[in-house]
Amino acid sequence: MIEETAWAKLNLALHVRGRRGDGYHELETLFAFVADGDRLTLAPAEADSFAITGPCAAALAGEGDNLVTRARDLFRERFAVNGAVAITLDKRVPVASGIGGGSADAAATLRALAAMHMIDGGDPRLIQCAEALGSDVPACVRSVIALGRGRGEALTPIAGMAGTPVLLVNPGVGVSTASVFARWDGVDRGAIGEGDLLDCARAGRNDLEVPARALQPVIGEVLTLLEEQADTLLVRMSGSGATCFAMFASVDARDAAARGVAEARPDWWRMASELL
Repeated sequence: MIEETAWAKLNLALHVRGRRGDGYHELETLFAFVADGDRLTLAPAEADSFAITGPCAAALAGEGDNLVTRARDLFRERFAVNGAVAITLDKRVPVASGIGGGSADAAATLRALAAMHMIDGGDPRLIQCAEALGSDVPACVRSVIALGRGRGEALTPIAGMAGTPVLLVNPGVGVSTASVFARWDGVDRGAIGEGDLLDCARAGRNDLEVPARALQPVIGEVLTLLEEQADTLLVRMSGSGATCFAMFASVDARDAAARGVAEARPDWWRMASELL
């Protein structure tokens, strides 16, 4: 049996630089990952199976196509391996929430299958599988702090802030990535700077925040509540929303903020974690 964590993804900054001819957008983003997320369990079996459990499983009920099974099938094709596998996805993070849920699940599936078949995690075919599955999947396979360019798949690892306490909050609404990008105003507001990670993140922005808030104004309420907490280092929306996050100077500050959010909005999803 192989177990993998699909570490939740954060965009510390996300700059949209332009529209591409292939239908994607040219991006610059600071990827980071937290020490928690969905959990996948894979085991050899007589026949393929895929089960979804966990607190956020209901949102995927009846879904005919899932990135986990697509990753499984593509891995077999690219690596020419056989053998049925039973996969269980413990869905702990909200879907369509801007923290790479499906992409991270696909990445964890690829890592688990590579381990099961004793294939090196650095095998270029693994990244080729990831690139075919989605723009964020290559970053999620590596799950290290990196500057992403292109669609987000061209990655340059950078020095991180491992152990920094972080609180993720989602107001319980899903946001369509395609709809958010469609509302982007087309203005290139410049590149991500160079230097210290936190300084670059603070000087940066998320160009998708304005269109996401137009679709789901409650995102503004989440950001405001996080900004009101003490000892924050950075407050931002991740990806195309609706999950927002705050990084903190201490675990005590994060935990106090988690209690404050729980008291103010007990219906909102939240996860206290730390950067990998």
